[in-house]
Amino acid sequence: QVQLVESGGGLVQPGGSLRLSCSASGPVFRTYTMDWYRQAPGKQRELVASITASGSTNYADSVQGRLTISRDNAKNTVYLQMNNLKPAETYNYYCNRRPPTDTWGKGTQVNVSS
Repeated sequence: QVQLVESGGGLVQPGGSLRLSCSASGPVFRTYTMDWYRQAPGKQRELVASITASGSTNYADSVQGRLTISRDNAKNTVYLQMNNLKPAETYNYYCNRRPPTDTWGKGTQVNVSS
């Protein structure tokens, strides 16, 4: 069974940066596309970044150029570097493989505020 643990969130000022991490347990992590999502209270989860097993990346238009997804297969970890964060980007951030497992992690909360 895959377990996902997100970390690295916190309070950051507008324009600031954070690096999120997602540690994934379970077999064959390196063969899966991994996704980062974000969700505001009462809203649907939104896919913001993806990285394939071979390292190809894709981003939502709203974050293009400011977020960078990467992975370290030796550590079973996927990262999300977030730069120039905006006040509206206060979300809980989650990761999952594709297709997503039924068991999501708790996410990591990012608060962008001055």
